[in-house]
Amino acid sequence: MSEEMLKNGEGRIFSCSDCGTHSCDTTASAYPRFCPTAKLSEEQKEAMKNCYRNDPEIYKIFHSAAKIEGRHYGKLTRVEETIYFIKEMGYKRIGIATCMALINETKLFTRVLEAKGIHNYVVAACKVGSIDKTEIGLPDEIKIHPGMFEPSCNPIMQANILEKAGTDFNIVIGLCVGHDTVFLKQSKAPCTVLVVKDRVLVHNPCAALYNSHAYYKRVLQKED
Repeated sequence: MSEEMLKNGEGRIFSCSDCGTHSCDTTASAYPRFCPTAKLSEEQKEAMKNCYRNDPEIYKIFHSAAKIEGRHYGKLTRVEETIYFIKEMGYKRIGIATCMALINETKLFTRVLEAKGIHNYVVAACKVGSIDKTEIGLPDEIKIHPGMFEPSCNPIMQANILEKAGTDFNIVIGLCVGHDTVFLKQSKAPCTVLVVKDRVLVHNPCAALYNSHAYYKRVLQKED
């Protein structure tokens, strides 16, 4: 650990969530001492710029995203932004890795794709393979319904199906926390997340943050 890194009383490293100036976004005030931007040398800045400029795929992705943001800021839903991005990038075959619990939402999204002229897509649902959780080494007692057949989510097979289908862009719809991690790690094609699953808050996890002062105070309760 660098000696220059600052820590608070609990030993946690100060980071962007501790910043009160947001100078990297506005340049209106001085950077805090712990700010990673303030620590960058000119050589490091140039090397970082080259990471975006010199990789053709990364440059195209960032250019397309910035173009959509610049033209449609605050006007498009994420569904619409995703459609614009697909077209801007010129993706030819779209993969969708979906949770079975959101299969109806996925069907609605495929109708959107069709309406916008995107007909070449492949959907892989999370329970594909229909493998019982115990068959991959998970104990029966951690099932939602112990003693019964309970298929495991299968993000590796989802990624494999989409790879074999030749998708050049994959979209995640509602995969569980952790299962999405495996899928994103296994996917050969670049990905985006359209829907983040939250069974309790109707897939709006920010609601727990917005209500952390009231109905969801428990999320701020300290644990040993």
